[in-house]
Amino acid sequence: MAASPIQNGLFVHNNTVAPEHPSLMSMFSLKGKTAIITGAGAGIGLAVAHGLAEAGANVALWYNSNAKAAERAAEIAQKYGVQAKAYQVQVTDPKAVQEATDTVVKDFNGRLDVFIANAGIPWTQGPMVDGPIEHYRDVVNIDLDGTFYCARAAASHWRRQKEEGTDINGNKLTNFTYGSFVATASMSGHIVNFPQMQAAYNAAKSGVVHLCKSLSVEWVRFARANTVSPGYIATEISNFVPDETKNIWRDKIPMGREGEAHELKGAYLYLASDASTYTTGADLIVDGGYCAP
Repeated sequence: MAASPIQNGLFVHNNTVAPEHPSLMSMFSLKGKTAIITGAGAGIGLAVAHGLAEAGANVALWYNSNAKAAERAAEIAQKYGVQAKAYQVQVTDPKAVQEATDTVVKDFNGRLDVFIANAGIPWTQGPMVDGPIEHYRDVVNIDLDGTFYCARAAASHWRRQKEEGTDINGNKLTNFTYGSFVATASMSGHIVNFPQMQAAYNAAKSGVVHLCKSLSVEWVRFARANTVSPGYIATEISNFVPDETKNIWRDKIPMGREGEAHELKGAYLYLASDASTYTTGADLIVDGGYCAP
């Protein structure tokens, strides 16, 4: 059990140590490291998987029902020369999440460095007063509870890796600094979207932000926890939204357009890599300026 980072109501001095890097670009390198990305069959998750693999990471793509995930993993492995494999995992099942995390660690060189908790679904049922309770439960279970389960599973490995300095096979970890947990939140955790009504989604994403802020304190000696809050991104998750509504969105975005999934890769790489070793408990909003006015 890791020692508490707090004693007598105050943070312990030197809870962490700044790692040394020979160059700026080396700080962004994930070469030889292992990353898990949930919701990686398409959209943001798939773009992030490509970004981390390009930076050298071996990547495990978790998916729920996207049958093309295995094909996508093979494409990533071939394109970037890294290990990549798809796993079908139900993130609302804490036992399944822990078992899948343990399996990935065994399959990927006995280590875990980065966990991107990206799986999520939108609220599609309009005003909450008329929305089905079952849909509320699905949104909160996947978007918030699933993030908690992923964080818990990842932390068990990072704490051991930091305390023992070895992978699960007992080999010395020569390039492990701290675990990095990055959850996909949303600008919806900061503002109330309009004209669509989506109270449950907004509340869940706000919860994701505060969960990671809380974990950043709990984990400070062995891992960092941060969030990325995308704005409107042109992915399959918003295919159900009519063009009339999307035009109203664009009216409210200073950049005048939705973002593309690949425009998020840099944000996730920054938080996943040692370029952000002094960044924890942060939320990076990438929304084309929506939240600025």
